[in-house]
Amino acid sequence: MISLGWLVFAHPFHISLTEIKWNEETEHLEISQKIFWDDLEIALSQRYDESIDFLNPANKEKLSKQIESYLQEQNMIWIEDHTVPLNFIGYEIEEDAAWFYLESGKVNAPTSIKVKNSVLVDNFPDQKNVVQFFAGTSSPKSLILGKGSESGSLNK
Repeated sequence: MISLGWLVFAHPFHISLTEIKWNEETEHLEISQKIFWDDLEIALSQRYDESIDFLNPANKEKLSKQIESYLQEQNMIWIEDHTVPLNFIGYEIEEDAAWFYLESGKVNAPTSIKVKNSVLVDNFPDQKNVVQFFAGTSSPKSLILGKGSESGSLNK
């Protein structure tokens, strides 16, 4: 008999949401990224060849470092063809997803940005990463990235 119990717990789609906001006061880009934590557990478990438990981590500091390394590798931003270094701020868990926070140092006000977001695309072929760029407007410019199209550009 084949067990299909895992289907009950799996969500039917693989998607993340990334919001990139220009903070005029600090002159930083603020990045908020919402990812299903169970999908990220799978990605990190495969990457580090160990069991990862977001809800009850054996070593919270180690998990945070693993997340930081993964997100900094999978996310990149360029302004005027210059790579913008991103600093990992932290994360918070919601019901079935977690918000991850990154921030740039001081950068010039962007009129356009190039973004790479390859979060989970190696683990889930149907993964879609929605990227929204807010730069002085309440309406974002958006991209949908995925396997084979991990990068794109957005104008203000």
